[in-house]
Amino acid sequence: MRFWEHPKYKEDIEKIMEMPLPWERLRGKKILITGAAGMIGSCLIDTLLGLDKRMGISCEVWAAGRTKVKLEYRFIQYQNDPRLHILVCDVNEKLSADLFPQGLDYIFHLASNTHPVAYASDPIGTVTTNIIGTNNLLELAAEIKAERFVFASSVEVYGENRGDQERFTEDYCGYIDCNTMRAGYPESKRAGEALCQAYIRQKGVDIVIPRLSRTYGPSVLKTDTKAISQFILKGTAREDIVLKSEGTQLYSYSYAADSVGGLLWAFFKGECGEAYNIADEASDITLKDLAVIIAENAGTKVVFDLPDAVEQAGYSKATKAMMDSQKLQGLGWHALFDMKAGLERTLEVLREAE
Repeated sequence: MRFWEHPKYKEDIEKIMEMPLPWERLRGKKILITGAAGMIGSCLIDTLLGLDKRMGISCEVWAAGRTKVKLEYRFIQYQNDPRLHILVCDVNEKLSADLFPQGLDYIFHLASNTHPVAYASDPIGTVTTNIIGTNNLLELAAEIKAERFVFASSVEVYGENRGDQERFTEDYCGYIDCNTMRAGYPESKRAGEALCQAYIRQKGVDIVIPRLSRTYGPSVLKTDTKAISQFILKGTAREDIVLKSEGTQLYSYSYAADSVGGLLWAFFKGECGEAYNIADEASDITLKDLAVIIAENAGTKVVFDLPDAVEQAGYSKATKAMMDSQKLQGLGWHALFDMKAGLERTLEVLREAE
């Protein structure tokens, strides 16, 4: 059984589809999703195609990514489904409007390097995807007159907490040392947001910017080197949880289904040009406490180990990064799962999946 066939994962998708959103606005729409095989993109696609099956809204989805094998494996359940189109492409290269002869209505730009080893081993690709890739997709949106563009940004745009705010509101701006390799991710996400504002003003593209907290869930990739992802993979295998610091970092996290739900609330309800934090206070936790929860679930223990040079270079230096989500909650969104419930679901699904 693959994770997307697990009853708990299917229940996650059902819970998203039960949200009181104007799903009819998707009827007959054509939707492009970059980063389609990733943790959030794949869950979003399962939701959109699930909605089509449930409501008969006849939407079509283009699942875009760089690796055909990865895309075809992740979406094998739709291999004969005319609603899903696999699109192998690199967003750093200009996408021709000819790929979409009948146009596109919505674009969700989710493609990005999102974990430490990727930041360290491909720093150029990290920056270019968030700037050049974003520009290419915005140009496409302007050319084909897309109705809405969703740019998935990150908690990392806030930089380091200056000690003057407990939680990051959308107008907060902390310190980033731009003269480091690790700055490539947060700085390019900031630049991507600035590009969005430029396209709104200059070309009239309708854009909304959900900012994701650190996300986890059953759709986690085995290549993901974020701390929480590594903890989950170790916990799934019932191995000791390896903590590569004292674990005092205090962060906001979000279960994948809640992140997708947040994206969709921002998409449907958000105002053009506005950013929206996707996070929940019930999922704010220190890295050490997070490791302990997973170790207890797995029946193992937490061990400490120094990271290697590549990992260390890709780690965030932020020690406290909690997001205020009142703005998104004001639109009607709320998280479905707290930290403990989300972790339990994730571990259960992954242990029973192939």
